[in-house]
Amino acid sequence: MTLLGELNSIKRIASMEDIEFFDICEKEQTAATPFLEQEKDDDDSVTDQFWNVANQPNGKGHKIGEESEEENKIRSKDASEGVGEDSDSSGEIQERHMNNGNNNNNKTMKYADRVQMLNLRRNLNQLDNIAKEKDLTIEKAREELSACQLRIEMLTKERECTETKIEEEKEAGNTAAIFRLQAMHRRLCAELGNEKDLESKIALMLKENVYEMWQIEIEQGKFGSLRELLEQDEEELERQCKERAEQRIQKEKTAAQLAERKQQVGKKKEMEAWEAYERRHQKVVEDAHRNHEKAVQFLKKSMSRIRQKEAKEELKTQEHMEKRMQAVLSLKNNITSNRETLRTLQVRDKAKALEAKKQEMKMRGAILAEGGNVTKEIFLHKQRVELERQKQEFTEQQKSRKIEIVARILQEEACVEKQKKHQARAEALRSQGKLPDSLQWRIKTWQYIENAYEDPAGAVLQKSWCTPSACSLVDDKSSSVVDFSEKALQDTIHENDDEEANETLVEPEFTGLWSQECNLYKMPKDETDPKPLGASKMERKIFTENLEKLRSGIIRKQVVSGHEFKGCPFYSKPSLIHFKDFDVGKTYKKKIILINASYSVNFCKLVGVSEHLKDFINIHFDPPGQMSAGMSCEVVVTFKPMINEVLEGKVTFLAQNGSFSIPLKCTIKRCVLALDKELIDFGTHVVGETISRTIILTNRGALGTRFKLQTSAGDNGTCTTAKSSLERMVSPALDGITSEEKASSSPVESSLYENKEQVSPVHTEEVRQTYMLGESQKTENNLGSSHVEQLSQDALITKADLEAENAQSPAEPPPEEEPIEITLGKVTEGEIGPFSSIKLQVIFTPSVPGDVHAEFEITFDNPNCKPLHFSVIGVSVDVPVWVPNPNVDLKICMYDRLYQDCIIIRSRAKAALRLKFEVCKELSNHMELLPKTGYIQAQSSFSVQLKFLPRHSLPEDAGKYFDTETRVLEVPMTIMIADKTKPIEFIVHAIVTTSDLEISPAEVNFGYCTIYEAVQTTITLTNKSILPQEFGFVGLPEFVDIQPSDGFGTLLPLESLNLDIIFKANKAKEYSFELTCKSEINRQFKLSCKAVGVHPPLELSHSLVKFAATALNDVSTATLYVINAHVSLNRFTHAVPRIGKGEIAPVGPTSFEFLVPEDSPVTIMPSVGTVLPGKKCLIQVYFRPVLSEQLIREEAVQMLCREDAQRTMLKKIHESEMQKRKDETVAGKKDGKKPSFAAFRQPLRVRSSKHAAASSGFEPPKPEEIKTNSEEYIAAQYSLIRNFTGKFERYIIPCFVASGDIDEKIGSENLKYSPYNTLYLELHCPAVAPSVVVTSNNGKNIVNFGEVAVGHRIIKRITIQNISQEQLALGFSILNPNGPFLLVSPVGTLEPGENQFLFISFCPNESKLFFETLDIRSIKATLTLSIIGHGVAPSIACSVEGEVLDMGYVIAKEKVTSTFKIQNTSTLPLRYSIKLESLSQTRDKEQQRLPFFITSPPGRTDFVGTQNYSGLSVFNIFPVEGVIEPGKSQDFTVTFSPDHESLYYSDCLKVVLFGKEIAREIWLKGAARNHMMFVEGGDPLDVPLESLARTSPMSEEAAKGELEEPAKSLLLSLEYIQAETSGTPAVRELKIGAIRTAQFASKKNVEFSLDSLPVLQQKGFTIEPVKGTVDRGQIKCISVSWVPPADFDPDHPLMAAAVLTLKGDIKESYKVLFIARVVCT
Repeated sequence: MTLLGELNSIKRIASMEDIEFFDICEKEQTAATPFLEQEKDDDDSVTDQFWNVANQPNGKGHKIGEESEEENKIRSKDASEGVGEDSDSSGEIQERHMNNGNNNNNKTMKYADRVQMLNLRRNLNQLDNIAKEKDLTIEKAREELSACQLRIEMLTKERECTETKIEEEKEAGNTAAIFRLQAMHRRLCAELGNEKDLESKIALMLKENVYEMWQIEIEQGKFGSLRELLEQDEEELERQCKERAEQRIQKEKTAAQLAERKQQVGKKKEMEAWEAYERRHQKVVEDAHRNHEKAVQFLKKSMSRIRQKEAKEELKTQEHMEKRMQAVLSLKNNITSNRETLRTLQVRDKAKALEAKKQEMKMRGAILAEGGNVTKEIFLHKQRVELERQKQEFTEQQKSRKIEIVARILQEEACVEKQKKHQARAEALRSQGKLPDSLQWRIKTWQYIENAYEDPAGAVLQKSWCTPSACSLVDDKSSSVVDFSEKALQDTIHENDDEEANETLVEPEFTGLWSQECNLYKMPKDETDPKPLGASKMERKIFTENLEKLRSGIIRKQVVSGHEFKGCPFYSKPSLIHFKDFDVGKTYKKKIILINASYSVNFCKLVGVSEHLKDFINIHFDPPGQMSAGMSCEVVVTFKPMINEVLEGKVTFLAQNGSFSIPLKCTIKRCVLALDKELIDFGTHVVGETISRTIILTNRGALGTRFKLQTSAGDNGTCTTAKSSLERMVSPALDGITSEEKASSSPVESSLYENKEQVSPVHTEEVRQTYMLGESQKTENNLGSSHVEQLSQDALITKADLEAENAQSPAEPPPEEEPIEITLGKVTEGEIGPFSSIKLQVIFTPSVPGDVHAEFEITFDNPNCKPLHFSVIGVSVDVPVWVPNPNVDLKICMYDRLYQDCIIIRSRAKAALRLKFEVCKELSNHMELLPKTGYIQAQSSFSVQLKFLPRHSLPEDAGKYFDTETRVLEVPMTIMIADKTKPIEFIVHAIVTTSDLEISPAEVNFGYCTIYEAVQTTITLTNKSILPQEFGFVGLPEFVDIQPSDGFGTLLPLESLNLDIIFKANKAKEYSFELTCKSEINRQFKLSCKAVGVHPPLELSHSLVKFAATALNDVSTATLYVINAHVSLNRFTHAVPRIGKGEIAPVGPTSFEFLVPEDSPVTIMPSVGTVLPGKKCLIQVYFRPVLSEQLIREEAVQMLCREDAQRTMLKKIHESEMQKRKDETVAGKKDGKKPSFAAFRQPLRVRSSKHAAASSGFEPPKPEEIKTNSEEYIAAQYSLIRNFTGKFERYIIPCFVASGDIDEKIGSENLKYSPYNTLYLELHCPAVAPSVVVTSNNGKNIVNFGEVAVGHRIIKRITIQNISQEQLALGFSILNPNGPFLLVSPVGTLEPGENQFLFISFCPNESKLFFETLDIRSIKATLTLSIIGHGVAPSIACSVEGEVLDMGYVIAKEKVTSTFKIQNTSTLPLRYSIKLESLSQTRDKEQQRLPFFITSPPGRTDFVGTQNYSGLSVFNIFPVEGVIEPGKSQDFTVTFSPDHESLYYSDCLKVVLFGKEIAREIWLKGAARNHMMFVEGGDPLDVPLESLARTSPMSEEAAKGELEEPAKSLLLSLEYIQAETSGTPAVRELKIGAIRTAQFASKKNVEFSLDSLPVLQQKGFTIEPVKGTVDRGQIKCISVSWVPPADFDPDHPLMAAAVLTLKGDIKESYKVLFIARVVCT
């Protein structure tokens, strides 16, 4: 678009806007004159605001006057008008503006004038901006021209200098320099030519810009006067604004004075209100003082009563403290007495232990004397004693049980008697006043319930630790039962309850320890429900039925989709609630999760825990209501142990389809003791040695205990330690203090039964007192801890005293006691803590030759821990020489390796001995002892050297000494002593293994390998030894590499390791070599390798391409070359392409082809080509990651399934809510009664069946059925793009190479190629998620404008979103500046998650398909938008043949219609509008010009002819505007309605498309007559225009009196064409027609006749027909032909005349003048 067009567009816009605003405002002012006065103030305010905005320096008003360069360019593209027309319009605007200015000098400027002024200022600013830009362009062009000229001068000088040098070198004969200078000369000439071409282009462009600048200056000169007027108007407008501002300031001052007056009045009212408030406040204060005095008096009285009450409470507290102090003193005295008792018991136990030991020793001696087994007899004796003790304990236990049973029977009898007394009292009350039947029924019900549960008297028999909560539980259960309504009966029952509550069997030992406030809980009278139960039979029946319905409604079957749910409705995590190792008094919490495992919605209700756990377990459970399948809820279980006892039970829940329970277990701290072994074998040792072994005692429990290690009864191998009676007595007492787990009323007795110890009654009583001490400690925490500490200290002191006494009077062992060989270490007793272990030492000191055996026992203070036993054995020998280490272990040995060890031999003899060392015959070749003979001195040592060299024949030679499976060698060695028959033996142990390394495979063939790539193969290296071995591949050739670790490493025993051998040929030849692997013992293992090196004819510049991280739908490009370096067959100068030692590849064009896998995101361009020798071919590799269609289809199916599941869930929730409302409505109608569970069951079944139908009704489509253009496919693709996490793919693309050129006709199949010459291209393709995506148009990256008419503009909006977590700065690629696409609004930055709009416009300038790409670049990725648009030139087909639509003749003031059709032959909808030239806006200007018949133009340009006098249009068209779809047509109706007679009615019809382009022009013609006949034909004798003066029509009387009009003239010229041989007669026609009309009914046709026929015939004229009639609506032709007569003079034309008479409604005469002449060709 040129600058001239821009200027035209600006002027056209200015003129059109000014004219439109001026006309509209004038019309509005004319039509709304009465309302202007009312809206004057509003107009002024609006104008002021508009003017203020327009004059803002940095606001939006500045943008009204100045628009951006892009908008100027858009407007310049739209402009298409000429300069001349705009100058006329601007002149008119100037004149109109001057007139308005003269008329309104002293008046306020109107709103339309202000807007017109702003528009003019904007247009003038645009013109100034264009002038500035053009001036800048001219300056740049001149600078470029001067720079270009400077470069031309420099190049010219360089060329001249080069020519001079060429001449000099030619004279010198330097050929190389001549060639170099000639090449430089050619380059300089080429550059000089380019610079001259550039100079001419710049000069031409500068000339055009200067010309355009001149035009701009001319246009600025035209607007000079308008600019001055505009400045005057702006000054006037500013002056008016200042005046209005002063008026407004005055108004504001007046308003401020009024506001100040109002403020003063308001302050006055506020002061009056404040005075009234002060008066009221003073009165309120006085009243408050009076009330305060009265309140103080009452407060003094209340305080005195409170002090009296506090004094009473203090007295009670002091009494209570005195009682407690007395209890503590008594407790201290009891402790002292217990200590004395314990001392006596310990002394007695010690005496009994000594006596038992003496008896045991006597028994042992007697058994030995008889020759029996001492251990067996003593063990049997102990069993008999234990059995007798157990019998005695069982008998005592039976007696105590009988006593308890008798006591309970007596209590039950007492309870029965009390119940009888209750009944007797009730009957007495009934006899006094008979109760009604309903009350009797209530009494029976109460008695039944009272008997069903335990009475308060029975509660005393419960465990001593039972808290009031148990009683409250009974009360809670019984609270649902109604007591009697009569007051007397209630009083009686409460009295009995009080008596029973006071009768308790357990009494405290010390007064004051047990509070009377902990009595059994009694229900208050006000808590009893006075409402009685129904007593009639009907009510009982209804009660029973409701109870059955309630029970049946609790549990319902759950059936979903025809399957009944069976099993536990809820799963718990964890499945067992286990509180391990708890401490009494502490609180433990556990959280469990209940998961709905049923098929549908379920409920969960807590029923409770086991009865015996209610005092310790507290369940916190908030019912969650409805729970869908798979949902979960939480349950918190709180455990506060009060007794030290194992508890087991369960937590019960109730679900919709049944109850379920979770097992609960609480375990106390226990001792879990174990030994690591039960037998210690010392082996064989020489007398006099000392050997020690350790055994480990482990406690895996959470409770510690004391242990004691001693020998079993009757064993003489160990030293024993006696257990003091103090420890046995103190530990149960301490256990009784802390344990609260005993269930009976005498917990100490039960513990004693469990321990199975015989305790005297005195002892029992003392321990019971100790237990009472523990009870008092629980009530008084501050005192209890100190007492426990004191007790433990006293116990320790007593133990120390007893040990001192034992030391003073030790027990003497019997004289026949044997020496002890197996003894214990230092640790024989002590404390073992929780989760700990202790090492116990056992020492073996052989003193007598023979076998030694001992039994040991570990006892524990904890009575629940059983004793542990272990045995110790050993053998002692008596020889003068022995080997300290009889087992020589050589560990693991390898074949053919020498191993040595030193064997020490010791002697206890008092003289020197000669020794001889022997090896068994089987191993004489493998093992040797040096020296073979030696002397060992008295009581000294001797060293022997052992040498072991295992050979591969060892398995066969060793025989029985070698195990082939385990490869273990055990060889006995013998030491012979002189003069001794018994030899000394020791054993040599060794594990023999091989040192082999196995390589698999033994031979490797790499095959064919090009010199541009490496071939890799894997071998397996296996260690056959059971020892780790280091290895390494040494002496590798330069073309071989071994990985990992370069072929070095360590192999573990029997391990296999995979090694990669990489071979890279350095030249084309056959390779054969060996690889050597060495082990750490310097053994070598060989690997044979073969390969063939290949030198391909072509090579790749890069064999590995690593693409950058590329976003989805983005493209990354890499460039490489295919090089043909093969230019010579001389193999001595350079490497030539060949396969091994094969033939050399021919020199010539070589073809290649890349084979890209299908469905891969990689594209190679070109994939096929030919490279000439010494050349290279550019290859571009494109990586465009996309999502596979199969993956998108599968995601679409999953999304459909999720949507269906969501809909089903919502439907289910909706149905459940509707059913719930329905149930609530039904429940409300039943007089407030609660609905039964049966009412809920049936709707649930209906819902479940509906759900099953709904769930079974949906069938997900197959992935193949999802279409690529469907919404599901697009949504799935968008979801996958957003959730894409990235992936990495690796491709290896083969490139096949063949010698020869690719023939397009034949194809590439005929080229011979070798697969060994194949090149490989490796591609690393990482794909990441895009940072910017398109959210509009279903996420498509294609902007398709479709078909758009040429010259028409469409703008589309594209929405982009930042889906990354960072702010992105965006950049955009440049679209073609001369193209039809334009980016209207670029975006600078995008915040995370932000959406922005891009506006792209499309305005095609020709009919073709347009395509461009817009790259949206960010720091991470590039988003490419493909922009497509098709410019279509709109085309139509019109049914009107030619360019004229003749409406024919019509009677004046009548109408005639005609129809024509326009068809849309283009491919886009056409918006059309029909315009008439007679109604155009420029019609008035055209009428001011001279007529065409005066100016004599080359052709008629004015199509508008005669118009109606009435001002209405002669021609009317319907429809005027609309849209024609592609391939469709539109019918148009043209109505011709003249209002007076004329033969020159005409107009021009224009079909305008899209409001811009004129697609078709049709000339509309018509004629009107006042009479029914007309004559048409002949030459025109007048102009086709009529005078503007309207002639008065003829009166009716004159028309009737004069039926004939004066004759009209017709000119008919005929030309006879004379040829050389013959001539062509001249022929013309006259048309006689009759107009079809409803008028003139008396005349149905028109008659015509032509006179003077003989005269005409004489002159050569022939006329047919001469007369005739013409019917209405018909036309007849009169043919006139002329042939020159014989006497015709060619130099003078022939003239003749005749009269044509027409008779219709009137008679008309036409004088026809014939003029004939002869024309020669």
